[in-house]
Amino acid sequence: MSSAPHPSPARRVPASFVSIEYRLNALGFLRLSHLPDGADYPDSQNLGLMDQLAALKWVHENIAGFGGDPDNVTIFGQSAGGGSVSLLPLVEGSHKYFRRVIAQSGSPAFCRSTEQSIWCTNTLMEELGCKTVADLMKTDVDKIVQAASKVLTMPITTPERDGKFLPKDVFDAYEKGAAKDLDIMQGCTKDECSYFVAGFGAENFMPWAENCYAEKLAQFTEEEKKLAESYIKDFPGEDYDKLSHFMDQYWFNAPLIRTAENQVKGGGKTYVYYFRVESSIPMMKSGHAIELSELFNHAEETLVTGRQFDKTFSRTMRKMWVQFAKTGNPSLSADISPDEWPLYDLTDKYVMVFDEFDIRAEKESAMGIVDWDRTYFTTRYYVR
Repeated sequence: MSSAPHPSPARRVPASFVSIEYRLNALGFLRLSHLPDGADYPDSQNLGLMDQLAALKWVHENIAGFGGDPDNVTIFGQSAGGGSVSLLPLVEGSHKYFRRVIAQSGSPAFCRSTEQSIWCTNTLMEELGCKTVADLMKTDVDKIVQAASKVLTMPITTPERDGKFLPKDVFDAYEKGAAKDLDIMQGCTKDECSYFVAGFGAENFMPWAENCYAEKLAQFTEEEKKLAESYIKDFPGEDYDKLSHFMDQYWFNAPLIRTAENQVKGGGKTYVYYFRVESSIPMMKSGHAIELSELFNHAEETLVTGRQFDKTFSRTMRKMWVQFAKTGNPSLSADISPDEWPLYDLTDKYVMVFDEFDIRAEKESAMGIVDWDRTYFTTRYYVR
């Protein structure tokens, strides 16, 4: 999260940056209240998000001492962090702690239903041989985390739509104006799941991706299954390309666009970006997290990028992020950025395209970020 400068002549900084820690995986998002001795843990499924809210309260109360303005805080995150900052606006009373949101490669789709939470807990308990919370308390933490990674396609890293802390339908909440008073900037990369192809290798990626695909397909109606199968069949490339790009659609692209659509329908505003710069690492392409090292001005960190990006491009991108945090509008002067960054709307649906030597505004239809006919419907099933 960041805060624009506090108007004090004694101390002036471009932005105050605060990084927070919170409970992850089963430690932060494991439902326990349905277990025989779980009544004392009614909120365990959302502790990680509650940790973040507590940190935001601390920032609100203390950031002025570090040169920041408590009334001009921007929260931002990538991946699970992008999901978190998209869900925090829906928590009652949260808006007093922040004014703006930047969600990178994550959306409010990164959450689970109560039924899914119960299933995750029960599956993990069975793997661990536990029956009660007391049993869990006696189990080594590393063993719990390792078991979650082993038996769950996606480890327990997402909050629950419990109807108390978070609404049951988070997309609907956006459409009803829950975040209309906040400035939002959000986006994804061109080949999000190529990150996993490159990381696992195509041979190891395929069984995992096929399992994800089968789990998702099982949620669909017969007509929806045909649409998904049609998308897979028509996408060019190897089988791993087909599956990874379908996963792009329901994990990232479709939720991104639906969030933007619903934010506008709810009377709010949002800026949307589409990042397309490619890595030099084989099969990585413009994968998940590729923008981070350059965004944080650590071009030497090339684990994902494989190379350093053009310095002018990276500098411009950083300036846009800071400009948004300061003003709620990421547009820069014409001599730095060739186009003003237009707000997303329901007619033209403009997005800012980040190519390495060409940052420009384009209509979503020109980029084909989402397949409106064959994948947009997947948002009703969230990411799980």
